Amino acid sequence: MSMGDGFYWDMVTQVFGTTDLPEKQIMLPPFVESSHCLSHHLTRKGRGIADRIVSVLGYACPDITYSPSLYPICSLLLHFMSEEECYHCMTSLVAAKEKMFITQTKLLYEVTWKTVMQVAKKHVKSAAAHLARHCSSVEKLYMDWMWWIIQDLPFNHLVRVMDCFFHEGIKVLYRVAMALLVLFYKSSSSQSSEWNSEILKNGVDSALNKFCRQLPVSPSKVLRTAFSIRGLSSSYISRVFIRTEMVLKSRHVLTTRQLCRSKSSENLPTSQSQVNIQMMSHTLTIRERISEEACNQMLLTLWSWLPVRITMYQPILLYTTEEHGCSLTTFYVRVEQHEPTLLMIKTCNNEVFGAYCSSRWHERNLKDDRGQRQAYFGTGETFLFSLYPERAKYPWVGMDGDKHLGHGSELFMAADSKMITIGGGEGQAIWMDENIRYGKTDACTTFNNPPLCTSGDFEIRVLEVYGFAGA
Repeated sequence: MSMGDGFYWDMVTQVFGTTDLPEKQIMLPPFVESSHCLSHHLTRKGRGIADRIVSVLGYACPDITYSPSLYPICSLLLHFMSEEECYHCMTSLVAAKEKMFITQTKLLYEVTWKTVMQVAKKHVKSAAAHLARHCSSVEKLYMDWMWWIIQDLPFNHLVRVMDCFFHEGIKVLYRVAMALLVLFYKSSSSQSSEWNSEILKNGVDSALNKFCRQLPVSPSKVLRTAFSIRGLSSSYISRVFIRTEMVLKSRHVLTTRQLCRSKSSENLPTSQSQVNIQMMSHTLTIRERISEEACNQMLLTLWSWLPVRITMYQPILLYTTEEHGCSLTTFYVRVEQHEPTLLMIKTCNNEVFGAYCSSRWHERNLKDDRGQRQAYFGTGETFLFSLYPERAKYPWVGMDGDKHLGHGSELFMAADSKMITIGGGEGQAIWMDENIRYGKTDACTTFNNPPLCTSGDFEIRVLEVYGFAGA
């Protein structure tokens, strides 16, 4: 028995007191949706093993709060591997960082179906319009998108789809969902087709489920259709997902604040945050020529603008022009692998402003599906700020939930060997040259900000960049 296997059986013993399979049915963790405990033809013993794996997973991963796809995926894997191998595969899928495989909160599950709905409206327009014509609540239909695949597809089709999923992540399922909509539309758009009669008789949602169960094409045809939808790139899917996630998170934060916080207590830092602010103030060169009280107020304000999860991490000074010199090469060496980072600029006119950058600067080297370097990267958590003489935060314009944002509103971060840019579209919010000596600031579409200093052009006295230990 390998060390990994031993670990799993130790966990089983901790949870159940024995490695014997219980005779009574195991109570599953609350993140499982009882209506979707799909066994995929497992025997009674197989279902008991699936129950046990998912229960141990719930014990080992208490952060999972809602994950309806987890149990069916576990059941499917048990057809091809042992119990302990299945457990380790599931933990790898849950813990994966580079690609998303399994959503683990209600908010992220909502992001997935809203992403599918937006992608369908843009990339399979005729099929999406066909659904909308026959459906009074199209959102309700898209909420069940995952079950078209995981619950309804014939077993051989599902195995082929999930084989791709284990390589590429959840984006494969988005593509397959588009393919199913296209195939359903082709089979049911004719007035005389049997599937059109099915829609009229039982409703479009029921007809779509039945169509997926009786899919009249081969697994290869489904995958060919999925991967040949014109213009549907992985980077586009990512952008839609991230934008949807940011919009939903911002609404959730606003709602939570309105319910849980009075204005007097809003954004007061926790005791851990106060320790972290104190640590940052000791390394801050930018504070020179600014009173201690004004500097502390600046930091408190800045801390209240950070995502709450980040305020609990200890800030680390990664780069300062005072100590590390004025070179973009040195900046990248010291900063590029950290996520997130906080850039603070002090000009020769004593203005202080900067940006919270949500993604690693190393992403400037990543390439898109066509092998081209992506000019811009980052997410909607990025924001600009001004601290002195004025204090103001400029979040991403997409936080307001506007669905009609153009390309210019998603230009978060860009960088190469000659410059760094934050914010774009009709101007660059922050631009710095390769010697980190001169910069300029304009109004830009991404953050709807004014220029961050009065003259527009500025000379950099100090640039400081902070990371967050453990983030």
